[in-house]
Amino acid sequence: MNEQEVAHWLERALADLRLRVQVKAQPLQDSPGDYALVVMLNRPANAALNYEQLTAWFRKVVASRYPQVKRLALYSRPMGQQQADWKTQVRLGPGLTTEGTLQPDLSHYCFVLDRQLLTADLPQPSSVVRQAVLGFHGLTSGQKEEVLPLLPTLFRNPSAVSTVTLSVEASLWLEPLKSLSPYELRLLSIWLSRYCFSPSRTLADLDPAASGCKIGQAKRNYRAPQGGVALVLASFAGNLTVAAGLTLGLLFGMVFVLALAVFGTLEGGLSFGSFLLAVLLALAFNALVFFLSPWVMDWIQQSLYGTQWVSLGEIECRSPESAEVIERVCRQHKLKQPKLGLIPDQNPTTFTYGSLPNNARIVVSEGLFTYLEDEEVATVYAHELGHVIHWDFAVMTLASTLLQLLYLLYVYVRDRGSSEGRNRRGGKNLAFLALVAYLFYVAGSYLVLYLSRVREYFADYFAAETTGNPNALARALVKIALGIVQEGEREQDEETRRRSTRLLEGMRALGIYDAKAAGTVGTAYRLASDPSQVGRVFLWDPFNPWAWWMELNSTHPLTGKRVRALATYAEQLDLPVEFDIASVVAQGKQLNRQQLYGSFLLDMLLLNAEWLGAILGMGLGIPALQAGSYGMFAGLALAGASLGLLLKMPVMYPSLENPPALTVLKALSNPYTSPLRGLPMQLQGRVIGRGNPGYRLGADLKFQDETGMMFLRYASRFGPLGNFLFGARQAAGLIGKEGTVVGWFRRGVAPYLDLSRFQSRYGEVVTSHPPFGQAVQVALGLLGALLLMAFSPF
Repeated sequence: MNEQEVAHWLERALADLRLRVQVKAQPLQDSPGDYALVVMLNRPANAALNYEQLTAWFRKVVASRYPQVKRLALYSRPMGQQQADWKTQVRLGPGLTTEGTLQPDLSHYCFVLDRQLLTADLPQPSSVVRQAVLGFHGLTSGQKEEVLPLLPTLFRNPSAVSTVTLSVEASLWLEPLKSLSPYELRLLSIWLSRYCFSPSRTLADLDPAASGCKIGQAKRNYRAPQGGVALVLASFAGNLTVAAGLTLGLLFGMVFVLALAVFGTLEGGLSFGSFLLAVLLALAFNALVFFLSPWVMDWIQQSLYGTQWVSLGEIECRSPESAEVIERVCRQHKLKQPKLGLIPDQNPTTFTYGSLPNNARIVVSEGLFTYLEDEEVATVYAHELGHVIHWDFAVMTLASTLLQLLYLLYVYVRDRGSSEGRNRRGGKNLAFLALVAYLFYVAGSYLVLYLSRVREYFADYFAAETTGNPNALARALVKIALGIVQEGEREQDEETRRRSTRLLEGMRALGIYDAKAAGTVGTAYRLASDPSQVGRVFLWDPFNPWAWWMELNSTHPLTGKRVRALATYAEQLDLPVEFDIASVVAQGKQLNRQQLYGSFLLDMLLLNAEWLGAILGMGLGIPALQAGSYGMFAGLALAGASLGLLLKMPVMYPSLENPPALTVLKALSNPYTSPLRGLPMQLQGRVIGRGNPGYRLGADLKFQDETGMMFLRYASRFGPLGNFLFGARQAAGLIGKEGTVVGWFRRGVAPYLDLSRFQSRYGEVVTSHPPFGQAVQVALGLLGALLLMAFSPF
């Protein structure tokens, strides 16, 4: 057979300009003169094909035009990729029924994003889901081949599935599934994926009598038989009472002292009247905000996020164990059931707010039920209830209010000082007070962040103690990171993207997880086949000094530290530990301390070298400033900043000659990486999207290999304009292409690669020039400094 001729004929017969067909004909050894035809359908990355119809079409047209073809193998893949993501095989011949189809390759089918669910120990599903899986097992290979292409549509939109063309048996199995609830469909997608991955093990899991185990045994292996067992708090979690008292005391003291100073300045001096007025105003304002904040937040929730208030019964439909936990905790602690909110957003998040425990609100998003299992959702609710029991939401509401009051005082004093003029005595006093207010605000911000981190440790502790299931909360934290990453990769309309961004940023301090820290853990968990591999990603969190520095600016402890604390609770309950934290800690103790800490202080100085250089230049320029030579002063400051930037360039961008070939997971598992010292490396993989999916002109990209995802930061020789042109004209064309990237890896809150070169497997090369951009800044800065100093009298 002429393979090229067959391919051209098929393309014309398909009449689908999106598809490119490749054909290979193989003679059948057991039937001389007959052939097996292998057809590869290359499609655009975003094309959705109806494989059921395509299979039926190929079966018909190939048999009619090429009767010598007795076997047909169909494959499909996105253009530019090497591996097929769909395939099926059928036998052709006169009068051959569906019973003549070859056994479909079930291992190819997977209907869940989290592939660890294919092998994880899970609790028994409902009887409906169990019978559906066993019914699928009872179908013939041909009937399975009929329904398999329809299952992705069933799990997304059951009403869109048509069973008209199916055989009677296949239709009888599939039709009742269209009436299942979203929760049952999600469980069915997991168990059918497990069946396709390993039929024998799945059948054993679903048939306890055959497997010799009792229902729920796997679940109990990773959780305590009952909750409420007293646990010892992790030693590094801190003390919530001390943290709350210290934070609130210092914040109130700052507000009080600053209010006195402001009123004293405005009245021309401090009087008893101004003192009393300052006290009354501070108390009244904070009391008003404290008691009204729940209703103000209710309005914000509904207007910005579309929050819907639901009953406990509606939560029970989505997560039965969560409802049980809520009822039990409220009963044990004599607590009024919190008001329960549900946000129609697929980013998994949850938060609690209120003023008193009996008017608390617990709000979750739909994404929480999408990405988490029942027991994991229950631990998340227990975590939020821990905030209620500990009055955390009230403390954080008060702390945030005091912090905002500091900022408002700063703005008010700054503006008042500007209006009165810097040359007058009152104006100078107000300018000094504005500086003090701003310093108080910065210090207060770090105090609130510290309190926020401590309260998360205690809420985790409460959840572990209440549910007896610290492992489920550890998984929940990681899966929430996974969900945030995956939702960020989806193509969304502008309004949806903005709403999701507002949700993640607006509730950053109150939520269970800091969205900015999701990238590292989420991408590793998504593609790592072994939980111990994910555990190695946590090695950086507790042992690298840069992790401590990054955590100072975070509302939540680093995920590795939280998982480590949960691991100690699992050990106290004599449970297997999730993510192999014990080996992580053991590895951490063997790390080279000199390599970790030896240059940390120097690196801190280098990281801020341009600012330190500017400060040094201003110090040297004080005599010039006193003499009225503002140009000399500005020139010295600009020269110091430029030289500081020049000083750190070799550290940030070492030589890329022969960079080691690594994987994303290996890079993330390196405990010695930092945000300053670039690690030369190269990766093999595929560009999967833009760095910001909602920004269609962005130059940054996302690159994925077999172990995880990495952000690529592009830098043009022509600065921001060049970045804009690259994002507008070239970036979209790279999405979906496989190849090699070379650059400098950095580890921070969000790890990324400063891109130097991308070369596709077809030879296309894209270059990026981060050092060049900094060199231009240095050159322009020095030139500007010289001009300022040259034309400035001194």
